[in-house]
Amino acid sequence: MNTAARSQARSTARLAAVQALYQQQMEGTALNRLLDEFHQHRLGREVDDEDHEGEVFADAEVDFFDDLVRGVDARRDEIDELLVAKLAQGWTLARLDKTMLQILRAGTYELLARADVPTASAISEYVDVAKAFFDDREAKFVNGILDAVAKEIRS
Repeated sequence: MNTAARSQARSTARLAAVQALYQQQMEGTALNRLLDEFHQHRLGREVDDEDHEGEVFADAEVDFFDDLVRGVDARRDEIDELLVAKLAQGWTLARLDKTMLQILRAGTYELLARADVPTASAISEYVDVAKAFFDDREAKFVNGILDAVAKEIRS
């Protein structure tokens, strides 16, 4: 896989990981079932929606996707502790939009555990994920929180 294709596959994996983590939080889906569902029905598969007939979900780097989802699940308490410390006084994780929380969790996990991904790249990728769901203000929030986390754990 060339560098551009791998970069795109990782970007897709990040977006899918945020979606999977959101689903896990909202539905309480067991981790293995969740991963299996994404492998079988989402990652690189045809879209099952009559409005998008014939379209295919973008290919994702499956191992990277699995690492992100499993890693956030395994290290959620550690990740949440780091995030709470970066929020403004009086803010809690419960006050955050549930999609925003998953973006921050996945980004924090990547900064913690994926030394193979440069700091600026990881932050930029999750800012882009945020832009898929939110406006610029929220994307800037993601940038600020992940930058603060990175300064603490990667300096």
